[in-house]
Amino acid sequence: MTDKPSSRTRAQKHCDGVRLFGEVWKAGEMEDSESLVRRWEDLDTDILVKIFQSFDIYQLTSGIAHVCSAWRLACCDPLLWKTLDLSMMKSNFIKIPLEPYVYVDGRSDKKLTRVLKTSLNLSRGNLMTLIFHFNLYVSDDLLTYTAERCPRLKRLVMPAWNRIKKTGICKAICCWKDLESLTMPSIANPPYLMEEIAKNCKNFNELKIMGPCDIFFASTLVAYLPKLKVLSLRCSMLLKDALIIILDGLQHLEVLNISHCLVIDTAPPRAPRRLIKELDPVILEKASRLRMFLTCMQDSCIMCQRTKNDEGLMRWYKYEEGLWLEDEVRSLAY
Repeated sequence: MTDKPSSRTRAQKHCDGVRLFGEVWKAGEMEDSESLVRRWEDLDTDILVKIFQSFDIYQLTSGIAHVCSAWRLACCDPLLWKTLDLSMMKSNFIKIPLEPYVYVDGRSDKKLTRVLKTSLNLSRGNLMTLIFHFNLYVSDDLLTYTAERCPRLKRLVMPAWNRIKKTGICKAICCWKDLESLTMPSIANPPYLMEEIAKNCKNFNELKIMGPCDIFFASTLVAYLPKLKVLSLRCSMLLKDALIIILDGLQHLEVLNISHCLVIDTAPPRAPRRLIKELDPVILEKASRLRMFLTCMQDSCIMCQRTKNDEGLMRWYKYEEGLWLEDEVRSLAY
């Protein structure tokens, strides 16, 4: 008489199964009917989603959605697509003397296009937050394609401007009616962008500028975004008069972050610029109405030293990866 195989023997016999939550899972049916066996595609969708939440964007877009219909359903779950974080993706580029002043390697463009289009397809319009790397050179067409497929977007971290034209960004902003928060590189001609935001994004209230803020930029903010509540200008050059315009003109402002800024006194023509090391009582009095006024102008501060060394235009590529995403304002930090 043949002895009945032990559970240990059965588990060894079917070593191609995967043990998960006390059960054995494998791609096909198992011959031994005495074992508790289920197929991967029969795994509960909630459990699959929980597993997929541990995957990065490359893994999610690598083809697991094509394994079976159950996996594709899980891959499209809104829980996976609240945020699309592409902050680890940088373009492979070289600088050139003519517009757009960068040449991007074709393979780099193809990789971005594949990841972005696959993500947008799986997200089914559920994206709420989209984060680009500051050294990711997105084309005009790809930005428009993206905007049309994530109409519910509320938070955007913009890529570099070089390959994005005025018509492209305006068309994108028109798609983002629910946009509330924007992090963007400084721009030479801000009025058209701020006007487009004012016309289309009625709930917009939070802005972070990665670059110098002069009188023209400050005046533009006051003119087009007077209801702005949160503004971060950290680690940039900031003219004293521009700061006064912001404090006087943005009456709804609640939070202002000028940590690690180079605050420059307005000097007469041809006179050397003078760095302000301490904010004067007039500015402090104007800022006293704010719920939060964040400053740091200490010589001992590493970030203040870096801003000074970079002359108010941070060269983020020189520093720790991901440092550019940090902010003293929690809602703007990643």
